[in-house]
Amino acid sequence: MEKFKDLNKSFINGEWMEGSSQRRYNILNPYNNAVISNVSLATSKQLEESFEIAKNAQKGWAKTSAEKRRQILLKVGEFLQENRNEIVEMISRETGGSLIKANVEFQLTMEIVEESTNMVDEIYQMHEVPSAIDHKVNHIHRLPLGVISSISPFNFPMNLSMRTIAPAIALGNAVVHKPDVQVGFTGGIIIAAAFEYAGLPKGVFNMILTDLKEIGDGMLTNPIPKLISFTGSTPVGQHIGAIAGKNLKRVALELGGNNPFIVLSDADVDRAVDAAIFGKYIHQGQICMCINRIIVHKDLYEDFTAKFVERAKALPFGDQLDPKTIIGPLVNERQLEKVQQIIEETKAAGVNVALEGKRIGNVLTPTIFRDVQNSDKIAQTEMFSPVVSIIQTETDEEAIDIANDTPYGLSSAIFTSDLEKGERLGLQIDSGMTHINDQTVNDGTNIPFGGNKMSGLGRFGSPWIVEEFTVTKWISLQTQYREYPF
Repeated sequence: MEKFKDLNKSFINGEWMEGSSQRRYNILNPYNNAVISNVSLATSKQLEESFEIAKNAQKGWAKTSAEKRRQILLKVGEFLQENRNEIVEMISRETGGSLIKANVEFQLTMEIVEESTNMVDEIYQMHEVPSAIDHKVNHIHRLPLGVISSISPFNFPMNLSMRTIAPAIALGNAVVHKPDVQVGFTGGIIIAAAFEYAGLPKGVFNMILTDLKEIGDGMLTNPIPKLISFTGSTPVGQHIGAIAGKNLKRVALELGGNNPFIVLSDADVDRAVDAAIFGKYIHQGQICMCINRIIVHKDLYEDFTAKFVERAKALPFGDQLDPKTIIGPLVNERQLEKVQQIIEETKAAGVNVALEGKRIGNVLTPTIFRDVQNSDKIAQTEMFSPVVSIIQTETDEEAIDIANDTPYGLSSAIFTSDLEKGERLGLQIDSGMTHINDQTVNDGTNIPFGGNKMSGLGRFGSPWIVEEFTVTKWISLQTQYREYPF
């Protein structure tokens, strides 16, 4: 941790810079509220300057060779790997995630960087298509988009930042990036240090530590960025989409989820419980893909519920830096109090409690509600915490209907002994991703990651992200004189 502690500044035009605001921010360990670092916040003027710098730097970066861009990314990966232990510790310390979660996040980040090295050849490749006009040749080119505005969340900050930053830079773009300042080190500072080490030209990547009080909608309304990449809540995503639509900007939005985990009548209960425990409780449920509703066929309901409750009750909780810990703290007290309020409202509404959690400092242990109706408020609320609803269903077909009865459509899962049936039913779930005989938290660099309905727009992952972060250009060549009708 000490290696990065002094880099508690924004990174603008290749320089570590103090924020110009009079306000400062304490980055805290959410377990005990210990101060990790105190940072100065950047102002709206510094943000505007960052976009101008990125615009100018991108012109030169767009002309670099594929090999140079590849070598930069390889050096980024080298830096991250050489500092793995310190980075994993900081991920855990700053996000409140267990060491298991921190290692998963680090590995996902490395995979993104590696996959991005394969994207560098995607721009300036010409594809010829036929023409109905005599002696005309059509050339289709893929060019860098320009400057990308990147906004990342608190839960998987390094992974969810890098999945925008690395492909964008690989494809000849420049980036202005704002991490959630709560996790400024893993969401921005360490990434900036990696690109500085790699020798990225100044201004191609700019990272500002700030908050909405300082910059308002500046990441969205500035005319320079051609695309806004955001991971976070659906209400904020709707706000971004409205501004982007008005200004005809592209968006890549990964938003909230109400992810169903379906246990069909022919499922292996023990294997389903194993998967559900991981898919619900990794990072205390603070992942957009985490299981929010467990939908179980009536024939297996009591068996599954009893076994799931016993497993959840036994999960170790406490200091996230203890290797034995599975359930660490929620990200801040505000989030914890919000969840506690929903729990109390649900209990007051008469919903049955199968396992009552408890608050210990900033840690909330698992809370499980059973016999939940899908119309209950808790079943329609993204909990983002170790709280889950178990719903009983009469038939397998009804389970699919319940799964779809939500405005969200990010991830989903089905457990069954019949894989063919599982895939057929999976295609009936209106979500971007469905996993058969697995849980809902899955990611990969070579898959189309994203949601349907209120869960987002666009797809991350290669090659889908290439289309998002580039512009297609048609050049026609009339090789012989063309006769016109007038």
